[in-house]
Amino acid sequence: IPQFKYAENPDTRQRAYESYESRLAINEPLLTKVLDLRRRIAKLLKYQTWADYVTEVKMVKTSKNVEEFLADLEQKLRPVGLLDRERLLALKKEEHEKKGLAFDGEFYLWDYRYYDRVYIEHTLDLNDALVKEYFPVTVVVPTILEIYQNLLGVKFEEIKGETWHPVEVQQFAVWRDNAKSEDDFVGYCYLDLFPRESKHSHAAVWSLLPGYDRADGNRSYPLAAMVANLAKPTAEKPALMRHDDVVTFFHEMGHVFHGLLSRTTFARFHGTRVARDFVEAPSQMLENWCWEPRVLEKMSSHYQRKEPLSKELIEKIIKSRYVNIGLFYLRQLFFGKFDIKVHTDKGGWQFVMFISVRSPDSDSRSSPSDASDYTALWNGLRESVSLVKGGKLTPGQATFGHITGGYDAGYYGYMYSLVFAADMYATVFKKDPLDPKLGQKYAECILRPGGSREETDSLKEFLGRPPNSDAFLNALFGIAGKAAPPSSL
Repeated sequence: IPQFKYAENPDTRQRAYESYESRLAINEPLLTKVLDLRRRIAKLLKYQTWADYVTEVKMVKTSKNVEEFLADLEQKLRPVGLLDRERLLALKKEEHEKKGLAFDGEFYLWDYRYYDRVYIEHTLDLNDALVKEYFPVTVVVPTILEIYQNLLGVKFEEIKGETWHPVEVQQFAVWRDNAKSEDDFVGYCYLDLFPRESKHSHAAVWSLLPGYDRADGNRSYPLAAMVANLAKPTAEKPALMRHDDVVTFFHEMGHVFHGLLSRTTFARFHGTRVARDFVEAPSQMLENWCWEPRVLEKMSSHYQRKEPLSKELIEKIIKSRYVNIGLFYLRQLFFGKFDIKVHTDKGGWQFVMFISVRSPDSDSRSSPSDASDYTALWNGLRESVSLVKGGKLTPGQATFGHITGGYDAGYYGYMYSLVFAADMYATVFKKDPLDPKLGQKYAECILRPGGSREETDSLKEFLGRPPNSDAFLNALFGIAGKAAPPSSL
């Protein structure tokens, strides 16, 4: 990512990007086999498509609703994305002229991260490296834990015991605040925050043990592990976090508390074992704390001067939140559309439609016959939806781990759940995101039931009404959308 964001030579970025996209080409035939087997299984089970089989137990209910959701959102985002591309392309033209580089009038995949950074630095005078200096790990992590504990009425007590790493893994017992008996015990949590060889390469939470009621009437307590790869300290500087690292950590701790504060009879429905297109909503909602002035001031402390972020820096950080959001979300839509496309195709080894890589705004008919056709679909659909050109065809679909890791016919859920996240935050928490009373309401209505009831019922109890898309549309476009269930967005 630093290479994509900072390498000034476009040829370097292109080589890096194409190599990165091709790193798992060995998976091409495996993915082709997986998708064919899924089509055959769906047919045996009397479902129209694999996507219909998968979505039946989710909030969205049908693949048709997924396709309509993605199409509607693409229509709304496309004008915003075109404006974003126009701005960034103008920056590229200016820079190429200054440096004497050839300019062909195109905006490429390997240009996006670079010029997104340049645009933010130029228009907001916001330097990512400077902001990092205000977020030392030793301040941010305990402050985030403090915020969660105060908000949700629990306390963390570090305990010493055997873990999978004797130095870098912390273990905590979690109790309800003012605990009086064993009935107030919540569960266990591990924090494994720094990179090392062969470790999982990004931030994630694993529910190692679910909570449930045992046959003898006692409780089996949950255990969750938060794994991250924060920067390690150097001789010159302590471990520092980018603002997006802070957002990610806050998000992932939301999953930890979902796993800890759920209280269900059966393990099957405990914590994050909710419908997959809702599972991200609680943590996405909690990301909003990282854009609140009060919280940013509380979490920050310059590693040398020990002072919080200034009001000016905080304002710049908040303004940067929705910069180039059109292109960002169109990229997410591309992943969702590729995923649902390959899981609604009924033609065995054949696609009904093939998106031309040369014509982003038009379709052409084809009958692909092998794994390379998924490569063509991946590249063509990306160019069509994401509004950025590619170079040589690369098998990026072979790196798309979600498609075989539980998000098959489900990637749409990341954006779908944003609708609920925006609604929960704007309706309940926006007035005072640090109010423990609101935190208790959230814990009781959203976290405690886990997946033991319909997620829509949990949302109705929390919001006092059925969820709608107004807050989501307002956040993205500054417009009030017609109140409607997210499935008909």
